[in-house]
Amino acid sequence: MKRVITHLTFQVLVAIVIGVLVGLNFSGFAPTAKLISQTFINMISMLIAPIIFFTIVLGIAQMGDMKKVGRVGGKALLYFEIITTLAIVIGLLVANIFQPGKGVDIRSTHPDISKIQPFQEGASEMNWLEFVAHIVPKNIFDSFAKGDILQILFFAVLFGFALSRMGSTGTSLINTFEKLSQVIFNIMKMIMKLAPFGAFGGMAYTIGTYGIETLYPLGKLMVSVYMTMILFIFGVLNVIAYMFKFSLWKYLKFIRQEIVIVLGTSSSESALPSMMQKMEKFGCSKPVVGLVIPTGYSFNLDGTSIYLSMAVIFLSQVFNINLTLSQQLTIIGVLMITSKGAAGVTGSGFIVLASTLTALKVIPIESIAILLGVDRFMSEARAITNLIGNGVAAIVIAKSEREFDQEAYKRATDPRTADLVSEG
Repeated sequence: MKRVITHLTFQVLVAIVIGVLVGLNFSGFAPTAKLISQTFINMISMLIAPIIFFTIVLGIAQMGDMKKVGRVGGKALLYFEIITTLAIVIGLLVANIFQPGKGVDIRSTHPDISKIQPFQEGASEMNWLEFVAHIVPKNIFDSFAKGDILQILFFAVLFGFALSRMGSTGTSLINTFEKLSQVIFNIMKMIMKLAPFGAFGGMAYTIGTYGIETLYPLGKLMVSVYMTMILFIFGVLNVIAYMFKFSLWKYLKFIRQEIVIVLGTSSSESALPSMMQKMEKFGCSKPVVGLVIPTGYSFNLDGTSIYLSMAVIFLSQVFNINLTLSQQLTIIGVLMITSKGAAGVTGSGFIVLASTLTALKVIPIESIAILLGVDRFMSEARAITNLIGNGVAAIVIAKSEREFDQEAYKRATDPRTADLVSEG
């Protein structure tokens, strides 16, 4: 019993329940709860840049073969495109079958049109060629200060390649980076002990600010979104796990701490550092983890892709706009591009949704105001699906490159050693 109480997963789950109760009964506590949650997320965020940098540099420097690095990156991007497109198609199919927007009374959702102005402006400013060009940093110190994952990733790949070309003369720097990396991960272990407070704050803020009553008018959409996420994880990702000969259930059990932290904070970023460490312990090599996981946070947003496609169809149903097959195929094409920019931007989900509606020119952009109140309650499903999907991607790429340690996988999934591996 004592071991259960002291287990981080149990503590976070209890904190989530307490957060819900506090949010329901003490809505005035919401601003303080937001501060608690944001402080925890900030503590995690301050480690993301150095962890990504050291992991990628060390992985590439120790691998040495840049052709292999390029092959891993190419495979990852191809995998991301295929899976996110599949997620978009599944979202469209489910939304068309269950029609969550049919019968929704617009007046009962209390849309506040004024709140969508920042998202409209953000959508008009989005330039996807600039997004690609933005990957190359003008000032790497500024990139580290802002925590720009893609720019750090780009610089780390170049740094790792340059370090690998130094041969034996670069050994001392590699050893120094190894020690620094260990220090960062030790800091992360200390911060993770505060995860229950972050989960409590996140849940208390959400319930206290938006209230359970905001769920009722859009309950069918919420149920459809959660159902589709579950279908994607235990359907699509389970088939992928079977094809690549690993157990999805054992994988989910191994990352359960990260899942409940994301559930409490509504942010997959809060679990990024520990997720990278977990995937190495699960059997994936350091270079694969360093390249796939951070890149996936911008290019492999399975949960976000499902939500965006369902949101577009939902809004068309609310306004009784019958989209033709060609228009829905256009939605797939637009979202294949716009969903790749849905990370690293404040309010990115709504900005991408707004830009998609702008491109379609069929559904009024003002309609996204309907989703403002309920969006927060679906962010957990999106973040958890994104997290799980990125981990599966790392395993798939590692196995395809023969960079997967089967013995480490056995230790991570053996009930007798799994907890020791997970917490060690």
